[in-house]
Amino acid sequence: MSFMDTIARTTKQLGSSLRRIRRQKNLTQDALAGLMHVRQATVSKLEAGEPATQLRVLLDALTALDLELVIRPRTTISDDIETLF
Repeated sequence: MSFMDTIARTTKQLGSSLRRIRRQKNLTQDALAGLMHVRQATVSKLEAGEPATQLRVLLDALTALDLELVIRPRTTISDDIETLF
């Protein structure tokens, strides 16, 4: 199964994207937490976009979901992207 690129500019958008991909992979929050070696509540906070999430937790989630973080210059697109999430 392949996933298209996702643009996330806020913690809420990032959390929503991770939730969507987790569900597409048929994983529960508890199952993902097990892969990450964290509590289910940690996954819940990450998916809720809580800004205090540690970078390590984000990277662990990306690894568990077989994703990678790509840093690139911000694209110039309409402000409508903000309403997608």
